[in-house]
Amino acid sequence: MRPVWYGADAGPLAVYFHGAPGAPEEIARFDDVARSCGVRLLALDRGQLGPALSDEERFRGLAEAVTAHAAGAPAHLIGFSLGGFVALRTAPHLGRWAGSLDLVSAAAPLELGAYLDDMAGKPVFTVARQSPGMLRLLTAFQGLLAKRAPSRLFALLFASAAGGDAALADEPAFRAEMADTLSRGLNAGRPGYLRDVLAYVQPWAGRLAEVRTPTRIWHGAADTWSPPAMASALAEGLPGQIRPQIAPGLSHYSCLYDAMPQILTRIGRRPRQR
Repeated sequence: MRPVWYGADAGPLAVYFHGAPGAPEEIARFDDVARSCGVRLLALDRGQLGPALSDEERFRGLAEAVTAHAAGAPAHLIGFSLGGFVALRTAPHLGRWAGSLDLVSAAAPLELGAYLDDMAGKPVFTVARQSPGMLRLLTAFQGLLAKRAPSRLFALLFASAAGGDAALADEPAFRAEMADTLSRGLNAGRPGYLRDVLAYVQPWAGRLAEVRTPTRIWHGAADTWSPPAMASALAEGLPGQIRPQIAPGLSHYSCLYDAMPQILTRIGRRPRQR
C-alpha cells in the first residue's frame, strides 16, 4: 500500500483515514501543523488493497500496514467522514497498538437511525444498497465529471453545503483542493471508493462494541453529509463514556479543519514510548 507522509520526520504517528471519495494526498493541508506539533502524519492509499480480499481481510491488511509503519510504537488513528467507518473497523485489529481514535464528521451505521434522508450522499448510499452494478455506473459518471467538468461536480456535491462549509465553498483554494481530491478519489481511487461504500451500507453496528481504543468524536452542528445525530449514535454505541464535541456553525469539512490542529497538538504532547 502506497504511504503518503507529511509532518515531522520523527515523533508520534498519526494515521489519517480519508473519506469516500477522498485521497491520501489531502493531508498536505495539515503538514505545517503536524510539523509544529512534532507528529508524523501518514495516510495510506487503501484503494490499492487487493479487490479479492473480504472486508475483514481488508481491515486486517490496513492494521498490518499501520503496525509496520508504527515500528513498535502506538498509532493514533484519525477517521474523517466515511474514513471514520474504516478506522472503526481497523482499530480492533490493532489491539493495544491503537493509541487513540479521533472520529471527525464520521458516518454512523445506517441501521442506527433514519439518517439517509438528511445525508447529502443519499443517492450514492441508496444505489449502493440496491445495486452494486448501478453504483459502479454512478461512480464512473462521477469520475468522468471530475475529469471533464470538475466545477459541475463540485456544485452538485456542495449544493446543500451549510454552516462553515458554505463559506469554504466560495474559496478558490478550497475549490481547487477539492477538484484534485475528487479527481484522485473518483478515478485512480475509484476501486477503493466502491469497496468503502459497499461495506459501509451493510449492517455493522454490532462491531462498535469491538472498539476498545480511547475515542473522541468531533462533529459540526450544521453537517449535511453526516447528520449530527450520527455523533450521538456513535457515542452511545461505542464502549465507555464518550461525550461528542459538537461545534456550532461548523459542517463537514469545516469541522475537520477546526479539529485537526487540536487533535495533532494533543498527539504531539503525548509522552514518548520506550
